Amino acid sequence: VLGTINEIDDLDKLSDTIASHLSIKLSDKQDILEAVNINDRFDKILNFIKSELDVMQVEKKIRGRVKNQMEKTQREYYLREQLKAIRRELGEEDESAEISDLEEKIKDAKMTKEASKVARKEIDRLSKIPPQSPEYSVSRTYLDWLLDLPWSKTTKDRVNIKKAKSILDNDHYGLDDVKERIIEYLAVRKLKEKKTKDGKVKGPILCFVGPPGVGKTSLGKSIAKSMGREFVRISLGGVRDEAEIRGHRRTYIGALPGRIIQSLKKAGTNNPLFMLDEIDKVGSDFRGDPSSALLEVLDPEQNFSFSDHYLEVPFDLSNVMFIATANLKDPIVPALRDRMEILDFSGYIEDEKIQIAKKYLIPKQIEENALSIKDIK
Repeated sequence: VLGTINEIDDLDKLSDTIASHLSIKLSDKQDILEAVNINDRFDKILNFIKSELDVMQVEKKIRGRVKNQMEKTQREYYLREQLKAIRRELGEEDESAEISDLEEKIKDAKMTKEASKVARKEIDRLSKIPPQSPEYSVSRTYLDWLLDLPWSKTTKDRVNIKKAKSILDNDHYGLDDVKERIIEYLAVRKLKEKKTKDGKVKGPILCFVGPPGVGKTSLGKSIAKSMGREFVRISLGGVRDEAEIRGHRRTYIGALPGRIIQSLKKAGTNNPLFMLDEIDKVGSDFRGDPSSALLEVLDPEQNFSFSDHYLEVPFDLSNVMFIATANLKDPIVPALRDRMEILDFSGYIEDEKIQIAKKYLIPKQIEENALSIKDIK
């Protein structure tokens, strides 16, 4: 076309030849043909050529971008394939093996249907995220939390009333009324376990109230020992953030589950004995009211589907045995106090203190100072 145009000397013929090769509408070509003045005709042709060049430049830019993107994608694919080959040579797992491993763990965890569905959805999402992306580590951490929770791991209660009484007497002097109520509580649990089909017992939540040092927390340890359960202690003194109990939502950077879920993971079973220490010192501020969050935890009618903000799937807390401690009962929120059975620990009289010193404190100090009874007068 360029060769033909270069050989034309007549301006009329040149304009018509150029116009015939332009990608314009038929009506625009007619408009050029009708322009009698040669200058007007060439002005119109130049305008069309300019607009065509602009379009072509845009197309060129787009083609360049697409080409670069394709080259980048091909380069990434090539590098990933190389990385997989290197990992295989080193004997390391590749992503597909990791995904398969996670799917196996879901089967072994024996989660609830809802939790299993969420975990599989998260694995599907994880498989589509590049490992270099920050989202990958967030998703992987969430899956690790889901898989590490003791959905089906339970320790079998071995409640022997005589043995329980013996453990309580050996570990604590006095407190006869409190011990009698605990033995009664354990006996009722044992009886109900035999008579209920699923073995679940909805008993009262005990709350030990008394001055510091009377043995509230250590009594909780003795109960766990007598039942053969894992013992978990959570100190609630000074807790003001609701997220401490319910966890943070995953939209926040560095989000974690609340203390209840964290403690269950540490315990490794879904039926430990939880000691909620200093429940009377829970506060509240602009970050929420932890006492309100504890209402669901300690209510046997609700805690079978406790929902942590981080997990966003219900976890059954009905197998957990909760015991709370407090120095005073008045500061405890009334709604929370109503969910618990208060056991008052009075102070010790002088004779009891002497017996505690002889039977518990002095032998303990002798052992801690690497002495024997012969070394002491």
